Amino acid sequence: MRLDHDSQAQRTVTDPREFGKVAVLFGGDSSEREISLLTGRAVHTALQQGGIDAYAVDPREKALQELVDEGFDRAWIALHGPGGEDGTVQGALECLGIPYTGSGVLGSAVCMDKLRTKQLVASAGIATADFVVLRDARDFDLALTRLGLPMFIKPATQGSSVGMSKVERAEDLPAAFAAAAATDPCVLAEAYISGAEYTVGVLAGEALPSIRIRTTQTFYDYQAKYFRDDTQYDCPSGLSTEAEKHLAALALGAFAATGASGWGRADFMMDSTGRPLLLEINTVPGMTDHSLVPMAARARGISFAQLVWRVLETSFTRRRRHN
Repeated sequence: MRLDHDSQAQRTVTDPREFGKVAVLFGGDSSEREISLLTGRAVHTALQQGGIDAYAVDPREKALQELVDEGFDRAWIALHGPGGEDGTVQGALECLGIPYTGSGVLGSAVCMDKLRTKQLVASAGIATADFVVLRDARDFDLALTRLGLPMFIKPATQGSSVGMSKVERAEDLPAAFAAAAATDPCVLAEAYISGAEYTVGVLAGEALPSIRIRTTQTFYDYQAKYFRDDTQYDCPSGLSTEAEKHLAALALGAFAATGASGWGRADFMMDSTGRPLLLEINTVPGMTDHSLVPMAARARGISFAQLVWRVLETSFTRRRRHN
């Protein structure tokens, strides 16, 4: 059994029974397991409170084949990072014929890879921060000459700022490279952008209100994202109506260029001229009490329970094909 795809088949569901038996996939084995557990529990609770027949399923504990054996009708993917957000679990669910939320195999794989994301969005006319691919120490001089200091060093296929460092001195570059290379063989050096940071959530083809992020940390790192209480979020972000529309258009354009769909988030930094530069696209953003998409949804009048429900509706763009 496989899946047929129709991006126009988005449904508005009013009866929770229409969803059938739902697996909330969370946990997994990636470096973001801790956050995935928080996301999955919050999603699972919200679905159950909405009357949906939902079950928490950790792929570390249960083989995906068992979802078929146990009669699951669809999956709400709450897995972050490699193995859950990179097209791997999406491909497995495709083969099993189980509809799932969010981006498909291609969009998930592309957006998990920051290098491929940059290359594709640039071809669509969407600016990103300048970068250099670091293969080994022989590329350090090129990065220093082209990008200057400070710069960011990051693994290409990790989320939540895992393995990422801000380098302010040339002598710190080897250690930053080693930290990133420990999680991914592809490492990027990226130009430091000193302007404001913004994020735009996307839900079912529409952009949510932008959020401006202010952190007391050196940058918006793992702790600032999920655990610190002194990170500030402005929603509304304070952008003019015209700038807000422009940022929304860039977010939707980036989704289109990379094949992302369903829901997610696009992150931007403003350069010294106020031009937005795309940082990355998250196809399975966090859904914790510090998370950004729920915050933007609230500004649009969408509660957390409604958001989780609407994300589950994106699974209807995939239908089981009965051979």
